[in-house]
Amino acid sequence: MDAKKAAAALESELRSKGTPERAAGAKRYLKSDLEFFGTSLGEIRATAKVAFAKVDDHDDLVALLEELWRLPIHERRMAAALGLELKGKLLVPADLPMIERFLRESKTWALVDWIAVKTMGGLVESYPEVIETTDRWATDDDFWIRRSAVLSQHDPLKNGAPFEVFSRYADPMITETEFFIRKAIGWVLRDASKRRPDDVWEWIAPRAHRASGVTMREVVKYLGAERADALMRAYRTKTPI
Repeated sequence: MDAKKAAAALESELRSKGTPERAAGAKRYLKSDLEFFGTSLGEIRATAKVAFAKVDDHDDLVALLEELWRLPIHERRMAAALGLELKGKLLVPADLPMIERFLRESKTWALVDWIAVKTMGGLVESYPEVIETTDRWATDDDFWIRRSAVLSQHDPLKNGAPFEVFSRYADPMITETEFFIRKAIGWVLRDASKRRPDDVWEWIAPRAHRASGVTMREVVKYLGAERADALMRAYRTKTPI
């Protein structure tokens, strides 16, 4: 595969589907320094799906991902993030330095969240040794990397993984003032509670008095009125359950 040619063709397609008005709005909304074509996520996904359908080799995948990411254009990088998801089964732990670099260079939830949940979650479930990387991320100075450590547990928890790893990451972070950390903890627990309400209750109940409002408003959405009331009371009064 000629990665440069494939990336250029994908860029041309994405550029043709964008509008200046949508580009200005997206750039303003995401507060990003990247260039924007103004292409919708649905259009990026459809275009990326066609482009990555032709990729069935690990080295070709990495070459295309690197080429797409190389230029500071949101749609190219979003296509790379979607490519990571679409071809996640081709990824191996040796690809973690590339993935970490993408996360560090993302600087926006729109890219970070997709990579952390969709790609890292799959690697966590497939390769036990990946835990060494996410353990390191959990204490990183960059809050986007700490957020990625938490979000890497999103799918594993939904799929029945023990709370031990998530707890190791989230417990020290639960009192952080950074909005994106607070939101990530709440988001993971909220989605896990759809399938595992009892497990989520058992984890959050003794910590509700230490958690932020951002976290708690997410957590209680699917736990039922009685549990939600008890948790929010503990949060408001700062009294342990």
